Amino acid sequence: MKITETPISGVLLIEPRVFSDSRGAFFESFNAKSLKESGIDHDFVQDNQSVSKKGVIRGLHFQRAPFEQGKLVRVIKGSVVDVALDLRKDSPTFGRHFDIELNDRNNLILWIPPGFAHGFSVLEESTIFSYKVTNYYHSSSESGIIYNDIDLNINWGIKDGIVSEKDKVLPSYKDYCLSL
Repeated sequence: MKITETPISGVLLIEPRVFSDSRGAFFESFNAKSLKESGIDHDFVQDNQSVSKKGVIRGLHFQRAPFEQGKLVRVIKGSVVDVALDLRKDSPTFGRHFDIELNDRNNLILWIPPGFAHGFSVLEESTIFSYKVTNYYHSSSESGIIYNDIDLNINWGIKDGIVSEKDKVLPSYKDYCLSL
């Protein structure tokens, strides 16, 4: 596994070694020892998976302290634009976001530490998105920031996204900051 830093403090890009031959391909999508050696020293407690239509936007979601979740995200089938927004007040990259296309061809994996809002937009039909988390889902700690916040100016790579009613009424980034 090749693990590199991104422009956002703590967010790491993981590129697995893919072994291909006439039968297909094989790669390690998770190796606790390799991750620990790269500074990702967390216990993963739950795996989540979604299947989404092209044009769906999910996010930006997070859980409030003390139930924050680190996420190890990847695409099994299809493609997404994946977004991590730094909400750690003491971080040098607070308020900045990182986005990258994850798909079933580049096999990239993204580590998003606790303290981030996360979301993704779906670029292909029937995309399967999978992620490991470092803390269990806790409904009363669930929160988010509106996906189309003008101050964040996130390029989701699609127009007129399909967004849940719940995600359409999330607070703005400014309102989130006022609540700190």
